Amino acid sequence: MNEIVYLGIDLGTSRTSITSSNGIRKTVWSYVGYPKDHVALKKFGGREIIFGKEAVENRMSLNLIRPLAGGSIKKKGESDSDAAKKALGDLIKHVVEIAEVPASASIYAVIGAPAEVSVEGKTALMKAASPFIDSIIICSEPFAVAYGLDYLDDTLIVDIGAGTVDLCRVHGTMPQPEDQRTHEVGGDQLDETLSEMIKEKYPKAQHSINMIRGIKEKFSSVSPTMDVASVTLTEEGKPKDFDLTEQIYRACYTIIPPTVAALQDLISTYDPEFQHKMRNNILVGGGGSQIRGMASALESALSEYGGAKVTMVDEPLYAGSNGALRIALDMPEKFWVSFKKEKEPVKA
Repeated sequence: MNEIVYLGIDLGTSRTSITSSNGIRKTVWSYVGYPKDHVALKKFGGREIIFGKEAVENRMSLNLIRPLAGGSIKKKGESDSDAAKKALGDLIKHVVEIAEVPASASIYAVIGAPAEVSVEGKTALMKAASPFIDSIIICSEPFAVAYGLDYLDDTLIVDIGAGTVDLCRVHGTMPQPEDQRTHEVGGDQLDETLSEMIKEKYPKAQHSINMIRGIKEKFSSVSPTMDVASVTLTEEGKPKDFDLTEQIYRACYTIIPPTVAALQDLISTYDPEFQHKMRNNILVGGGGSQIRGMASALESALSEYGGAKVTMVDEPLYAGSNGALRIALDMPEKFWVSFKKEKEPVKA
């Protein structure tokens, strides 16, 4: 029997992480770039696909795609363009390649998806991944975080990503649709909001959305006592310092109300005997969990509902992929085999 390598993959709108049973753990920015013309192709030494940070930094020479920024995987009722489908497949192939799986090995993978991903979204993921992976399981991203950290008893998981914020109610069994919620005020929406606030306050300040993303990641906070955020931008081509403290705080705080509303919805529809336990066992992960003051802001906002206890994951970059790998390793072999047989026509 061939060796089996298990993969846990957290496909994020902004970053994709992989953890493998052969000890590989890596992250790549979720960007795929294709050279615009023969000059660009020469610049990249004949490489036809550029990934991650390199693609972002060279985006003027590339047709740059974020395959997980929209479409059926992130939004119900949305369709996927041919370019996005190709980019998603290329990204998954690249992620599998950096896992350094021996050519003779079979690959079994658990892939994290948004909590309320549609049937169309799951199908898109399956079609994109099946040429490179022998057997695939799609699981809820927040559930993967919970599973990997053994938060399986009366826990609320919040996974704050770039495209969506996914929430999952975990109570010692596989989550059902009624246990999951998703809203779209994630990191990308914060970037757009911050950009608009800067334009309103400083109409002559020049910036790109990529610059805004970097500013947010450096200074992001939902603490009313956050440090001063002084940023150098250009005004008519001339460098100038701008105080963006208020704008960054207000933009980041927009994530709190919809997240609290989703948390309270999951709490209020749970068995009343256990609601207090769940309210005091909230775990927050994902890239957005690194926003300073997030735990305190959520606890404060939930105080009117009886209070809460919020804990941040120690390793947000890999919590999802680590959990997905643990699910893969714990899954009975007979399940993988039956699933593999079921999915062979898609792979062909």
